[in-house]
Amino acid sequence: MPANSVTITDNITGVLSDVLRRQKPSQVAVLVDENIREHCLPLIQEVLSTDCLIIEIKSGEVYKNLDTCAYIWQQLTEEHFDRKGLLINLGGGVIGDMGGFCAATYKRGMSFVNIPTTLLAQVDASVGGKLGVDFNGFKNHIGLFQEPQQVLIDANFLKTLPEQELRSGFAEVIKHALIQDGTYWNKLRGVALANQPWVEHIRHSVQVKSWVVERDFREGGLRKILNFGHTVGHAVESHFLESATPLLHGEAIAIGMIAEAQLSVKYASLSLEEAEEIEDFILAIFGKVDIPLESLEAITHLTKQDKKNQQGAILCTLLDKIGKAHFDVAVTESAIREALEYYRGL
Repeated sequence: MPANSVTITDNITGVLSDVLRRQKPSQVAVLVDENIREHCLPLIQEVLSTDCLIIEIKSGEVYKNLDTCAYIWQQLTEEHFDRKGLLINLGGGVIGDMGGFCAATYKRGMSFVNIPTTLLAQVDASVGGKLGVDFNGFKNHIGLFQEPQQVLIDANFLKTLPEQELRSGFAEVIKHALIQDGTYWNKLRGVALANQPWVEHIRHSVQVKSWVVERDFREGGLRKILNFGHTVGHAVESHFLESATPLLHGEAIAIGMIAEAQLSVKYASLSLEEAEEIEDFILAIFGKVDIPLESLEAITHLTKQDKKNQQGAILCTLLDKIGKAHFDVAVTESAIREALEYYRGL
């Protein structure tokens, strides 16, 4: 997505009003969950018309599936939305991924605008046009690539978030520094979570991701560097999704980055010292998650379903050094299990 399609503002109502005036949609719908409806919808309500359709779904990754999509499509159909309508996806990554997927497939495509309200969505899911839903326990298994007409980011939404959600989003900020900007890594790791400059991080992450996506929209090569921490992280997230203690996306990716830093020492040229530097900072921010020994085989097996894999080989994005990533590195299941065992032993 071109950077000029992303607007970072502290005046969301003014910017959204301009977008609606320019696009002149035939109808407008806003997709929210119960939490967003209570805490974030009031921040844009004044610029929405009285006949605006509010589509409310249940919050949580567990509802990011085709059943929820069917409900969204049904709401649009019952209100006779045509292809000139506009869907505003107001919320975190689940809302953006699923709402965009529904809009892009409804009557072969209607316009949609994303207003990400979580740090995770603002620094990651807001850019790149990856849309989709989970299927049979596999993350983002069904989906497509389609850019929103506009992404509107206002850091004021972050004031509605609990610290756990901010921390989750911070994982992607860390990842962007590790894969592309060693100088920024040194800057952010010297500041406690409570004092992090969020607007600066949003701008930096949007810049990094936009630069990568503009060069490889459909993830044929370079864009794969954005997946550092995600081969193991997505497997961890999928495994815990159905448990009594599901992890937030960033919490799982934090585990994935520690594990894949160890894989980077084994398969790439990351030094042991830099791997420990990554590990120390991530543990200081996220703490350690207890992964039962009996879960290791299941998590390792899930990495075989990663979308980056080819011809049966598990392909990871690893680090040659902090600030430089290396994609399509084939790793073995046994090495992934060893990396998870290393994390368990910390």
